[in-house]
Amino acid sequence: MNLVNLESVSHAFGPKPLLADVSLGLEQGDRIGVVGRNGGGKTTLISIVAGTLKPDSGRVTHTRGLRVGTLSQRDQFDPDAAVQDIVLGGRAEHEWAGDPAIREILANLLGDIDLSGAAGALSGGERRRTALARLLVEEHDLLILDEPTNHLDIEAIAWLAGHLVQRKSALLVVTHDRWFLDAVSTRTWEVVDGSVERYEGGYAAYVLAKAERARIAQAAEERRQNLMRKEIAWLRRGPPARTSKPKFRINAAEALIANEPPPRETVELLDFASARLGKTVFDLEDVTLHAGGPGDGQGAGPLVLDHCTYQFGPGDRIGLIGVNGSGKSSVLRLLSGTVAADSGRVVRGRTVRLAHLSQELGELDPTRRVLETVEEIRKYVQVGKKEWSASQLLERLGFRGEAQWKVVGDLSGGERRRLQFLRLIMDEPNVLLLDEPTNDLDIETLTELEDLLDGWPGTLVVVSHDRYFLERVADRCLALLGDGRLSMLPGGVDEYLDRRARGAAVSARAATAAKAAPASSTAPSAGPSPDGGAAAPKAGLSAKELRELQKELSRLERQIDRLGEREAQLHGEMAEAATDFERLAKLDAELREVVAQKESVELEWMTVAERLEEQ
Repeated sequence: MNLVNLESVSHAFGPKPLLADVSLGLEQGDRIGVVGRNGGGKTTLISIVAGTLKPDSGRVTHTRGLRVGTLSQRDQFDPDAAVQDIVLGGRAEHEWAGDPAIREILANLLGDIDLSGAAGALSGGERRRTALARLLVEEHDLLILDEPTNHLDIEAIAWLAGHLVQRKSALLVVTHDRWFLDAVSTRTWEVVDGSVERYEGGYAAYVLAKAERARIAQAAEERRQNLMRKEIAWLRRGPPARTSKPKFRINAAEALIANEPPPRETVELLDFASARLGKTVFDLEDVTLHAGGPGDGQGAGPLVLDHCTYQFGPGDRIGLIGVNGSGKSSVLRLLSGTVAADSGRVVRGRTVRLAHLSQELGELDPTRRVLETVEEIRKYVQVGKKEWSASQLLERLGFRGEAQWKVVGDLSGGERRRLQFLRLIMDEPNVLLLDEPTNDLDIETLTELEDLLDGWPGTLVVVSHDRYFLERVADRCLALLGDGRLSMLPGGVDEYLDRRARGAAVSARAATAAKAAPASSTAPSAGPSPDGGAAAPKAGLSAKELRELQKELSRLERQIDRLGEREAQLHGEMAEAATDFERLAKLDAELREVVAQKESVELEWMTVAERLEEQ
């Protein structure tokens, strides 16, 4: 049954036409992924399908009684409303508690969130999960999701994909997460140059089909340029080739990649990396590291590494994974030298030229042009065997034509991130540390970034929640599982998710709390009393008091995470407001307040953790 029909729909913002004479339909049971460049019209298309945006021309028809649920990129709640009221509405407790589907949604999306707490205290990631939970507890005929995986970790993304596949409702989703697209989509729509190209299957099938279309288009162009040669070649292939229709078959896919070399010439790159780096890159020797250690100028926080010894070698391409709060960014800062180990030694090779892409946008002169900003580092750079100019690299990562002459102050967050990465590459580092490099990048830019990294010889350590990107650019996976070690995962992300399902991977704070809690059962008895009799045992906490302390510890952890996210956000806003001195002063004052509040909460967390440890 057809749920939504678009007939000759056109829409534009200003002089730019985003959709031109688009006609398509969405049927019951469809699960459609929408892809395309940032600003190409994806959100406009799904808004028109949802009925929240009226097109400039054309007709949109919904089947009678259609129940549409939408998730936008911005989650707006009443800051004073309780999370439970937002998600569950007026449902009585016995009503939702007795529904296993609702309990599953709450457990997987809001398991670490206080349902009685106010929405105003939620972090960005918690707000996203709250909005998702509110949408999923309702019954809909059509779900329309705009970037649902934003702020979700790998485990939550995997659960959401499985949940959406099991639902009976149709699905229309915009996301840059290619693994998620492959997991949920049965069809793909690509919004490009005002039209919507339709493909069968998820992301992998879309890539194959697009390559096949490009091959056919190229063949047509070559026929036009050299008609006689191509006509002879065509005739030699015989009538069947002219009458058969293109289909998705295994042999067709194999034909497309038959002469394609592997993404990376691993042996060649390793030899080149060894020549540039020598034998030593990073050697961790008996290293102990706490989050918020000496290098951060704060009191020691949760334990990340505990007497850990590990060696990062030349040409290693490592994906570092773990739950939010496990200390991944702290490990990158340790390797970059911005954080010092509490004990042990970090040996860095003499030939290491390091580049560290953090989650915070670096300082860029907002008055300079994009091309000038890159060329001030270097005008040409060698990537593998090929030399690239600054302009060519800019074009590869989405700065085409006049975009290279835009003023940096006019760039979006995603564009600034691309520019920051290019500046790092132009400095010809031989070690790259990348912390969430895929943030705000569209799929086309992501594929270009992956292709660029394929030819880059050196040591790479990357932290990312984008599973497709992680598996694409990294050859090995290391995990922080809360045990103070860097654990090798031969099975990659699948093995990590399996360990998470068995409870074998936790955050650094949760691991610290778990170690503290059992201390009550092994606490030594007090010595003899002053009067010579046996001393009374040390008074312990009741089970109820222990639960309250654990609950308080979890609340403080969430508050620390929220303050950390706000601190990072303020750094980004200050970078964007570099020329607005009045706003810069206000942001700096707020940043000082947030840092002070974070230090206070961390001190409170340590006090509660010590009380638990004493039991």
